[in-house]
Amino acid sequence: MSKSFRILASVAMAATLAATSACSSTRDSEETSGGSTSNLVGIAMPTRSLERWNNDGAHLDDLLKKAGYTTSLQYADNKVDQQITQLENMINQNAKVLVVASIDGTALGPVLEKAANAKIKVIAYDRLINATPNVDYYATFDNYLVGKLQGEFIVDKLGLKDGKGPFNLEPFAGSSDDNNAKFFFNGAWDVLKPYVESGKLVIPSGKKLVGEEDWKTISITGWKSETAQAEMDNRINSFYTGGKKVNVVLSPNDSLALGIAQSLESKGYKPGADYPLITGQDADLANTKNILADKQAMTVWKDTRTLGDQVAKMVDATVKGTAVETNDDKTYNNGVKVVPAYLLPPVVVVKDDVKTKLVDSGFYTADKLGL
Repeated sequence: MSKSFRILASVAMAATLAATSACSSTRDSEETSGGSTSNLVGIAMPTRSLERWNNDGAHLDDLLKKAGYTTSLQYADNKVDQQITQLENMINQNAKVLVVASIDGTALGPVLEKAANAKIKVIAYDRLINATPNVDYYATFDNYLVGKLQGEFIVDKLGLKDGKGPFNLEPFAGSSDDNNAKFFFNGAWDVLKPYVESGKLVIPSGKKLVGEEDWKTISITGWKSETAQAEMDNRINSFYTGGKKVNVVLSPNDSLALGIAQSLESKGYKPGADYPLITGQDADLANTKNILADKQAMTVWKDTRTLGDQVAKMVDATVKGTAVETNDDKTYNNGVKVVPAYLLPPVVVVKDDVKTKLVDSGFYTADKLGL
């Protein structure tokens, strides 16, 4: 599933997208904002509880407003019914396009059928919408590659290719209702599985991950830090007695990694030579600080500013009736159709390149990270 990518140079949306109406400079992010609703774009985000969704929503909303679109940015508190209601309201407001980061990728079929009947186009944002023909485009990062990078990082850092081991591994997976979670896990597991089979990676908690859907047995519903922390607590209490230590934790994202690190700290693990290797994803602020403090080994950074840039271009092309750019028309089958997708490349961030990758790019300021 390897792919090569060509990164298009970023351009200011105000220059690339034609303005079609005046925009308001102030707004409530939970309400429709901008000028005339004749060019309304609905933006449905899953929750405010994760830092990245706040950033994603605000960035895309700002780009579209600057390009002259009216926006309705809504957060659904991780409640599927609430997201459906929000989408119904956007449809009733005659939105031109719906941009949807779904909570449950299988639950939106009926409401998106209403959108299709109203001739409203749908762009799935970062999470594929499944089990419906009424999703027109998908924009995301190469999610399989995200997991692959995490797995390769573990292999390299532990010296598994050189025959080192065995090491105690605890694997985690993301929320089973998020289509991306399977891609994250499969990317990592395709790299790590041979070392599990050879005995160089041992799973003391006994998690058997041999079937195609077994990853769901280690999934953390809603990507919640506190659930990951409780699960890690349980594994340590049950399987790490008599001096046995956790050596490495496969965490698919930073929210889980944060809870896992809190669990390890509560159980007496301290940064240093024996501290477990923990992976992550998203470069959340708290996790980036943990990386600097040696409490997390890496994160896979998906610069969601570039995702917002791409989605804004897709929205503009859709409204204008011009060709919508995609670069993968084969991979993302939602069970009903293959959804044309645009994939962006993720980047590994470790302690030594936090400044060069995250600060120098403007993603964070040095002051924010305490640098």
